[in-house]
Amino acid sequence: MDVFATALPALNDAFGMIMQVHVLGFLVLGVVMGLCIGVFPGLGGIAGLSLLLPFMFGMEPATGLALMVGMVAVVPTSDTFASVLMGIPGSSASQATVLDGFPMAKKGMAARALSAAFASSLFGGLVGAAFLTVFILAARPVVLLFQTPELLMITIFGLSMVGILAGRVALKGLIAACLGILVGTIGEGASSGALRMSTYDIPYIADGLRLVIVGLGIFAIPEIIALLRRDKAISDRAPIGGGWVDGVRDWWANKWLSMRCSLIGVVVGVIPGLGRSVVDWIAYGHTVQGARDKSEFGKGDVRGVIGPESSNNAKEGGGLVPTLLFGIPGSGSMAIFISAVALLGTGSIEVGPSMLKNNLDFTDAIVWLLALANVVGTVLCIAASGEIARLTQIRFALLAPFLFMIISFVAFQSRQEIWDLVALFGIGLLGILMRRFDWSRPAFLIGFVLSGPAERYTNQAYQIGASRFRRGFEDGIDYIFSPIVIVLIIITLLSVVVGLRQAKTIQAEGAVSSGSKRAPLVFMLAITGYVAVAYWNAVLIPDYARMDRVFPIFVVTVALIGRAFLLVQMMRAGETAPVFADREAQEADDNAYGLWATLAWFVSLLIASALFGFIIALAGFLALFIRYRAGKGWGHAVLYTVAGIAFICGMAWTLNRDFPPGLLQNFIDLPWPLT
Repeated sequence: MDVFATALPALNDAFGMIMQVHVLGFLVLGVVMGLCIGVFPGLGGIAGLSLLLPFMFGMEPATGLALMVGMVAVVPTSDTFASVLMGIPGSSASQATVLDGFPMAKKGMAARALSAAFASSLFGGLVGAAFLTVFILAARPVVLLFQTPELLMITIFGLSMVGILAGRVALKGLIAACLGILVGTIGEGASSGALRMSTYDIPYIADGLRLVIVGLGIFAIPEIIALLRRDKAISDRAPIGGGWVDGVRDWWANKWLSMRCSLIGVVVGVIPGLGRSVVDWIAYGHTVQGARDKSEFGKGDVRGVIGPESSNNAKEGGGLVPTLLFGIPGSGSMAIFISAVALLGTGSIEVGPSMLKNNLDFTDAIVWLLALANVVGTVLCIAASGEIARLTQIRFALLAPFLFMIISFVAFQSRQEIWDLVALFGIGLLGILMRRFDWSRPAFLIGFVLSGPAERYTNQAYQIGASRFRRGFEDGIDYIFSPIVIVLIIITLLSVVVGLRQAKTIQAEGAVSSGSKRAPLVFMLAITGYVAVAYWNAVLIPDYARMDRVFPIFVVTVALIGRAFLLVQMMRAGETAPVFADREAQEADDNAYGLWATLAWFVSLLIASALFGFIIALAGFLALFIRYRAGKGWGHAVLYTVAGIAFICGMAWTLNRDFPPGLLQNFIDLPWPLT
């Protein structure tokens, strides 16, 4: 009864908090932004939240949560457009929808497929929100018992799940997670302030890399470059036609299938790192196995859309369980969500046990917002379907420069230095190579986000544990190996064993064919070189700051052991083995332009910004890109440029933001926005 006495008033307060006009307005704005982001294959919630991250500083918690939850909730719904209309998975969690959704679109039943998908997504989202409410009520008393050793084990559990279950080759996922952790440790150490992989000669690096840069570089840049290289519209499908009511009727006829798949999504979504990669395939497999007539699956069976889409949205509620209760991201987007919440208001809100204890009303507000966002998102997706279908038929070469413009502007808000754009390009290049060779980018990102908590809990557990051991051996053992810690150790070991057995069947970012041995091997050796340098750098940290070298040395050791086993696997495997995955060979026939020629446009914007300032460089970039890369006339180029500059200046003026200055601004005093 005490649980309900605390929880029910908090639920009521949370409902009153979000039912304010300005909060609902931000929720709708987040849904609209998520709808726009989700249309483009591969961008998803990670890129969307990365765009929002710089603007979360000091924002009122209720409005900030509404904006973020609105975006996160609708992306799994809106990425259905890419799967159905284009035959391209909108994200790794909507791959199975392509199998029957795209054939339905080719038969002229796109509207029926979309409406069935939206109804299923709405139902799955509401099931996920209901589950999250019940779980918070039931688990809150247990979570409040967690101390530093328990939080450390939860962090290790999250890392182990992400590293093992985020790719077909388990060792790649493990090394990618370690690489993300090492990148997260760049800068001053958490304990004594010793520099790691940085120097005060370059203050930007000494302060570490920001999440907004890493999120956009690892996910957004690679997908935009990949689409741009194809030099065609995202989709060549005909208009979506009618059949909206039929799709809703299909969902109602299969409502129990939708319920079962929603529960699958919730359960799988709870497991950090697993949900996004496999939830749709598990639901699709259940759908096929439970069907009496299996002859139409893969040819346009609406049940093949209802099952995966129900689980896809329900997993968001499940993914919030480890995020809200323990501060462990259940996915890449949740990793950014955790960091963004810490920026809201006065910065006193911290996702995890402290949030359940001190800010239960905000926790419950997230539940209400998740439910409302699913309803609003479904309505807007249906209303905007016709216009979105037309948007996907525009050549991507006409959209890419504006995406580059927005991403560059948002990245600059990280620290408002030109180095922000340099870091964005560097991390973007790493993301392109990781995507090419099928190294898990979600594992990298979550490793980056968890590097701080993992090191902090390790240092705290070590210091407190040492103090307890000085009192007595039994006192120290009781602190380190509490019953909860022992249970978490067992769960972590079981998850690693199960993950190793399942890794071969998991395709986190779709199927990738193999190419030659040379390129994947060179990339693996390059990663090994960075890890080796990180080890040498950590060893050189003086003894007075030894706590700052313990954590990176441990991570490097794990990475080097994984690398040794991976090298043996590469030496023994043939060229067609998954360990030699290479998208370049797979996509060679679809790519009209080379990688480096495409990247040269982004580099030119970076160099011109350093010389002349962002706005002047952007004007030249947009005009030249539309004229020569997109092949339009000068009239179109000028019109596009004026529209782009007006849009970005309007955004900057509204948000009271500046643009990156260049060398020119050091010699000439120019008015805003040229400053």
